[in-house]
Amino acid sequence: MVRWFRLFGNQYAGFWALGLLLFAVQEIPYLLMPFIHLKTNPIMNMTETSPVLDVCEKILGSLCIVLMMFVIHRDAVFFSIAEGREKLFFTLAALILLANFAGWALYFTGRQSLFVMMAFIVAMPPLYYMAIGLWRQNTPLVITGAVFLAVHFLHVLGNLR
Repeated sequence: MVRWFRLFGNQYAGFWALGLLLFAVQEIPYLLMPFIHLKTNPIMNMTETSPVLDVCEKILGSLCIVLMMFVIHRDAVFFSIAEGREKLFFTLAALILLANFAGWALYFTGRQSLFVMMAFIVAMPPLYYMAIGLWRQNTPLVITGAVFLAVHFLHVLGNLR
């Protein structure tokens, strides 16, 4: 982990390589999708209903990834779950990721209800980023993840209806 310079408070610009791996793991279902022949694929075939929400969603999602990899708390080490808070939020991030994968498993087996898509596939990635932000004391990531959750949820819900 590398720290370059102080941004504000206890937040520093730097690079956390594990952040790149955590992003890549969350993308596994999208990497598998071309090899799974779905009868229907509503998530990948949505009709766009709001270009403004679409742009906001893309910016916020990308910003979450950038903040996760390039904003580092002053006291952060490469990997730690030593404290109670760290254990709690690391475990929460892992459980959210598992819930996301469970949702994708349901989706890939044809259970593509609005509930499955919204609760497990749409809501989980922003919650995952928020949990990582809480684990790493990355306040900008937590805030951006919360806004991303709202925008992502509203945008996809509007597209699927």
